[in-house]
Amino acid sequence: MSPQSPEPTYPLNNDEERLWRALQRMLVALPRALDEDLLCATGLSLTQYIVLANLSEADGNSLRMTELATAAALSASRITRVVEHLRDQGLVTKRRHCTDARGYVAELTEAGLLRLAGAYPAHLASARRRVMDQLDPALLQRLAGQMQLVADPLASPCERGAGHRERPVRQERPAAGDGDGCGEEPPRYPDVSSYREAVI
Repeated sequence: MSPQSPEPTYPLNNDEERLWRALQRMLVALPRALDEDLLCATGLSLTQYIVLANLSEADGNSLRMTELATAAALSASRITRVVEHLRDQGLVTKRRHCTDARGYVAELTEAGLLRLAGAYPAHLASARRRVMDQLDPALLQRLAGQMQLVADPLASPCERGAGHRERPVRQERPAAGDGDGCGEEPPRYPDVSSYREAVI
């Protein structure tokens, strides 16, 4: 039996072509612009900010390195380099997983939480100036839904199954013996959540 013929691919119309070209430019230029804004204002790169933000949103402010790589859309080698750099600055710690000696856990420190809180206003201002202020507020709800339809199928199976959700920066720490703490009493960090409603 001969293989089934692929569905025909039709050329983009003018509106589709305009959207596609703008999207291509945005995918390349926007991360670079956001990174430059954040780095100049705070000394943090966008990648470092995203890693800190994902840790702040996780239970116990900690994630396995594999989970953190998935959440930040980074390779295993890249997340290792980023976490090592953040650890050198005292913003995260890294330890072996208590039940899996092959795995590691990254955890946000008090200094990392405060650094994230301090960087948020600059990141928010950049996001508004570069993106939100350029859009028609009346179209935001519909645009968000349309972009979500494109973004969701691109997520890895781990991301789709993780149930990772946006939370305030400050998290209640797990009780002794819970989670990855392995019986150690976790530190209590100051409440810095009032500076914002949610990390972008």
